Amino acid sequence: MIGIINYGLGNINAFANVYKRLEIPAKIVSTIQDFHGITRLILPGVGAFDHAMSLLNDSGMRDNIENLIIKDKIPILGICVGMQILGISSEEGQLPGLGWINGSVKRFDTQSFHHKTHLPHMGWNEIKATTTNGIFKNLEESPRFYFLHSYYFQCNRQPDIIAKTEYEVTFTSAINNNNIFGVQFHPEKSHHNGICILKNFSLI
Repeated sequence: MIGIINYGLGNINAFANVYKRLEIPAKIVSTIQDFHGITRLILPGVGAFDHAMSLLNDSGMRDNIENLIIKDKIPILGICVGMQILGISSEEGQLPGLGWINGSVKRFDTQSFHHKTHLPHMGWNEIKATTTNGIFKNLEESPRFYFLHSYYFQCNRQPDIIAKTEYEVTFTSAINNNNIFGVQFHPEKSHHNGICILKNFSLI
């Protein structure tokens, strides 16, 4: 059973609808009681880093989530800001992240861009897998996904980087360390490629 964490951010119903169409058991997790029977977790996110961490800390679910991920080693997939808060810190705020992936969140330096490019990075862009990973199984060649962000994840461990994307600079667009996964893009808004990612995650 996939648990979609409802802590006040993200396209919760969009994920639930994708899994319903795929006929894969999933439910929205809003309270401690909802964790019963969960074998995988999705951590959605939109907006600012500190806001996301504040909502998660105040949700009453953080301890349960950490026990499932760190102790029981169930897979988790962070989406957009949900990926960013897997790291240690962010230039966007002051609060510490979850610290599950060794990395920090940086703002794109538009002064270094060669072309007149604005933030946020919004729209469709390709990802380039840097390694073989089950979450990318059956994707089309040079798959495109929907992005919406002004900050990116700077990963401190090269083995944790599983995909990169070009937006004037090359940035990490997907990470994985053991049972912990994260993608900067929005699979729930990325049509068939996004559905493929979410299906693959259900099988990991």
